[in-house]
Amino acid sequence: MGKTTGFLEYKRENNTDVPVKERITNFREFHLPLSDEKRMEQGARCMDCGVPFCQSAMRLKGMVTGCPLHNMIPEWNDALYHGHTEHALARLVKTSNFPEFTGRVCPALCEKACINGEHGDAVTVHDNELYIIEKGFENGYVKPRIPAIRSGKRVAVIGSGPSGLAAADELNRRGHTVTVYERDDRPGGLLMYGIPNMKLDKTVIERRVNLMKEEGVTFLTGIDVGKDITSEEILKEYDAVILACGAKQARSLNGADSEKIHGIYNAVDFLKSTTKALLQRGVTVEELMKGKDFISARDKHVVVVGGGDTGNDCIGTVIRHGCKSVTALEMMPAPPAERSASNPWPEWPKVLKTDYGHEEAIELFGHDPRIYETTVKEYITDKKGNLKKIVIAKVSFKDRKMELVKGSEKEIPCDMLLIAAGFTGCERYTADAFDVKLTERNTVQTDSDGYLTSKDRVFVAGDMRRGQSLVVWAIAEGRACAAEADRYLMGYTNLRIS
Repeated sequence: MGKTTGFLEYKRENNTDVPVKERITNFREFHLPLSDEKRMEQGARCMDCGVPFCQSAMRLKGMVTGCPLHNMIPEWNDALYHGHTEHALARLVKTSNFPEFTGRVCPALCEKACINGEHGDAVTVHDNELYIIEKGFENGYVKPRIPAIRSGKRVAVIGSGPSGLAAADELNRRGHTVTVYERDDRPGGLLMYGIPNMKLDKTVIERRVNLMKEEGVTFLTGIDVGKDITSEEILKEYDAVILACGAKQARSLNGADSEKIHGIYNAVDFLKSTTKALLQRGVTVEELMKGKDFISARDKHVVVVGGGDTGNDCIGTVIRHGCKSVTALEMMPAPPAERSASNPWPEWPKVLKTDYGHEEAIELFGHDPRIYETTVKEYITDKKGNLKKIVIAKVSFKDRKMELVKGSEKEIPCDMLLIAAGFTGCERYTADAFDVKLTERNTVQTDSDGYLTSKDRVFVAGDMRRGQSLVVWAIAEGRACAAEADRYLMGYTNLRIS
């Protein structure tokens, strides 16, 4: 498991970043990889800890720490340290379908559980994973794995986000004939249109989709199941159906009526418009601004409501557009800078996270864009209904109910308001089309540990089942759902869940 004394000899070294003022001129990925020698040293830091919590996915105090895919992290870190990159890749893809996605966008639950992090710096598991898969593509180790025998069973996967892709990948390798339906013009779901290019370049998704096509998976885009094609048509043609449509019902904000007030947008709609324009024109800001077929934040005072990853992505995107200012509102209090005594390792650290968008705003505007314990109270428009200002107010919570703090109101300029306050479950029309039961949380109902819905032959995976979550959880759900669907079709399964 790495070098026995590696964690004592080598310090943690992250991938370096392109300087802020250079990277905000384009939408390219900006993390620069370490040299091969340096990356091997980082693999050497994985100690012989005996009980590797990094791969455990333990639930502690209601939060998970460790990898939901149960990646065999010590094994591939050891192979990485010894220069056995192909073997490291072989161990990595045993449990992970798309390391090139998680290696870019996962918040690294594995690192939070690394024992080196108890009194020092955790192993760079996230960066090591990305290095291994990218070296695999670079050196030709990643090749199409075409099933030798087909089962004769046909499966439809509705939705091509990470859970749908994972389910399709697993079932295809098992020998089933898989067709993936996607309502957008390109596969990928929120990977394609919910995560900006500088965080996940779209060529990375296209590379994987093309590989899956070579392996036999069929992708049908621009088809909205439940609208363009009926559930009866799908069920007639396929032996099993997997719903993987995500939890895309955006949470609303009181008074934020985008039909009456011009300048209010849901965050994902805003991010999608930028990505679509970039795919048509290129990745520089100059190329983006050549057209007007997207929601532009140039020369605008932008306010982002919501302090999660999507809110941060909005900050990074509007900065690249050339906004005048950006403010981020978060209703909850600011987390502490360091772990509190009541939040010890290996629990998920409830600490302040300053992400790339925050860093860029701090450097450009001289201050952290985040304002905590604050929400929007009022919207001020001009005579044409264009948003010009908002009134913000401090909030407090009593018996889990939010209250505005009297006398805390403040007026700030705002030409564009982006709502990144999360999601409230799935968009119902696809679930209704298949007549599956929903939970109180507006997710598709299954048994507690299962993936079969209330409708025979219809399974569900990912955010549509568990609610808004992480890419790594979506992949884990897709794998587990595929195994259950395979067992349903064949009477047994040899698909590995983790």
